[in-house]
Amino acid sequence: MAVRKILTIGHPILTKVAEPITEIDDEIRALAADMVETMHKAPGLGLAAPQVDVSKRLITVDPSIGENPEELLVLINPEITDQEGQVTCEEGCLSVPDVSEPVTRPTRVVVSFLDLKGVPCSVEGFDLMARALCHEIDHLNGKLFIERLSPLKRALIKKKLKKKRDKDGER
Repeated sequence: MAVRKILTIGHPILTKVAEPITEIDDEIRALAADMVETMHKAPGLGLAAPQVDVSKRLITVDPSIGENPEELLVLINPEITDQEGQVTCEEGCLSVPDVSEPVTRPTRVVVSFLDLKGVPCSVEGFDLMARALCHEIDHLNGKLFIERLSPLKRALIKKKLKKKRDKDGER
């Protein structure tokens, strides 16, 4: 297991639709293990493969952030099959550092996926888990959470982040 570098806004892979996983092999299992370690170290409660520079449909979600191993999920080719409700809460992202904004998401989702053994599964997520699942699946579809904000708000955030990058680059 290794901690991988988390890509940030502006990297082209973050705007691409990730490829479905057709074979669950040692490479995919190693990627999943690295993603769990990277997510916990960050710390974050979710991570998508494109965030670690791999355009594959794989996400990890752990609302306990490593505190309760039973809450950890590794989802291959996840798809939202049902959703209901709506709630607006602050949301952030490891790929959009130092930014959090209110985003509207479903209060409940059902997600179908394959586990690391290739077994079809589904999970029902409520509240924070529903939010995390939606957020990470958005990454697989080439969407960052700021794309769910108004165009003006999104432009202001991008301008702020560019200014920060330019400043950090000058040091």
